[in-house]
Amino acid sequence: MDQENVSATLTVAVPAARVFAVLADPTTHAAIDGTGWVQESVDRAPLTEVGQIFRMDMYHANHPDGGYRVANQIQVLDPPRAIGWLTGQEQSDGRLEFGGWLWRYDLAPLGPSGTEVTLTYDWSAVPPSIRGHIQFPPFAPEHLTNSLRHLAELAAPTSRARTTAG
Repeated sequence: MDQENVSATLTVAVPAARVFAVLADPTTHAAIDGTGWVQESVDRAPLTEVGQIFRMDMYHANHPDGGYRVANQIQVLDPPRAIGWLTGQEQSDGRLEFGGWLWRYDLAPLGPSGTEVTLTYDWSAVPPSIRGHIQFPPFAPEHLTNSLRHLAELAAPTSRARTTAG
């Protein structure tokens, strides 16, 4: 596969600030997640600055441990237009190691009460040592659309979605 990212776009009938507020609340991420892997937010503080770390308890049947924890570091925070984070793990000595994949939401206001939301999963910075163990993306692209539909359920009563690869 030559592409190193996949994205989905959804239009919601709610202001961008409201959508951003839902995304900046890590306690909503389990409900948003389209894969079903995110179980619960460990860190419950709102996401407010680049560099901020927030952890999630996860579960995946094919993960060696089944249940595991990820540490996410905010890379992009531009309210109410963009939020994105790298996902990694905290080592036993407290060091954070990131795998090189980025989750990013871009919000484009469509008037006072509508927003186009694009969710992108980008693995272009994943090193060869990890690519040898994980197939990218590690989920079907429609999981991004599922995530956006869940976001819409939390933030807006109506939506329409489309998935693109790039």
